[in-house]
Amino acid sequence: MKAIFWVCLIVIGYASLTVWVAHIMRAFRLRRMGLAIALLFLPIILLAVAPFLPDSMRLMLFVLLLGGVTLLLAKLTAPKQPVIPQKEIKPSFLHLALLSGSALFLIPFVWMVVTSLKDDSQMSKFPPEWIPTQQVMINYNGKKCGLVWYTYKNMHLKFVTLQSYPDGTIQIQALKDPRINLRVSLADVKKIRHFDPLWKNYPDALEFLPKDSDYGLVNLMVTVFIAVMSVIGTVLSSSLVAYSFSRLRWPGRDILFGIVLSTMMLPDAVTMMPRFLIFRYLHWIDTLNPLWVPSFFAAAFNVFLLRQFFMGIPQELEDAAKIDGCSYLGAYWRVMLPMVKPALAAVTIMQFIGSWNDFMNPLIYISTPEKMPLSYVLELFNSANGGEPGMLMAASTLVVLPVIILFFFTQRYFIEGVTLTGLGGR
Repeated sequence: MKAIFWVCLIVIGYASLTVWVAHIMRAFRLRRMGLAIALLFLPIILLAVAPFLPDSMRLMLFVLLLGGVTLLLAKLTAPKQPVIPQKEIKPSFLHLALLSGSALFLIPFVWMVVTSLKDDSQMSKFPPEWIPTQQVMINYNGKKCGLVWYTYKNMHLKFVTLQSYPDGTIQIQALKDPRINLRVSLADVKKIRHFDPLWKNYPDALEFLPKDSDYGLVNLMVTVFIAVMSVIGTVLSSSLVAYSFSRLRWPGRDILFGIVLSTMMLPDAVTMMPRFLIFRYLHWIDTLNPLWVPSFFAAAFNVFLLRQFFMGIPQELEDAAKIDGCSYLGAYWRVMLPMVKPALAAVTIMQFIGSWNDFMNPLIYISTPEKMPLSYVLELFNSANGGEPGMLMAASTLVVLPVIILFFFTQRYFIEGVTLTGLGGR
């Protein structure tokens, strides 16, 4: 029965939210600002009323009231208009569905950030707490003590914690009546908490890194070097190969292009051992070379991506460059590359993120701590401090933050590059 209830709640909730959003969109479209403002404040009013609703049916009644009151307000303010706005229903539902899908992908990231700001007492609670809080502390008789709630003789009183004991009991004293001094179990009291993120987890996480890493700066510079060199190698090699496959005519071009694409079907595990043997023969083990040198040998997917973009450039532009005296390389560098900036941006972003997050290759080739990138350092940190989830999530947030910032500022170029190459459904 519980499963049926939750299914009905989700269906009714989506229907009510769709109707609510659709009516807001129609109110703004028809410039009925009074109705739009009333609908925007409706959820706030219902949240204020929610504590007076029955606990078992609170969510169901909330969504039913949201949809019902929305329809009632729409009917009262515009009796001649249809109650269900047909024009706005479909886009409203689609946007809600997309937002729900986005929320599913955002939940792990939000949980990581929130956990990095919690104290130890919040880590193992179920259901989990999403708001980082800390116990309220006051100065009491010259020392800092925490506040708790405790029921004493059927009275819910505020107590101050004086001392904790190894057997799980604490000494508490009533804040208003110091004569009430008790020793009770920690499970019988409820800590008084307030919103207070624990930023101390971040410097603590850096303190636990190896001393030779200089608080992670050495490993950060290694990661940046690998990522930058990988981006340079990928952009140069992939664009050159793609230019050859798209603009030059030579025997066996299409057959070789098919062979290049077929390498995308090979699992990475198949080529892992041959690559290792090659790098060992070159004496590159425990060096950074295996992590960035292969990027100067074009990857099949990037070649395909850039080739599709090169093929969309008019041949007349290249012919005009040749008439002006440009060689093939001159036309490639001066004419073709500036025309494929969106595709180059997409390749750059994908390669940077892949190099930044690469864990398998450093695990295989690197053994010296000073040469380890951040992804490998994070795994070592997890092995050494897995019992400290707050510090572990703080370290994870610090590692992933540059990638998120990069994608946030460059997502427009990434989406534009993928769409214009025909991979976006065009």
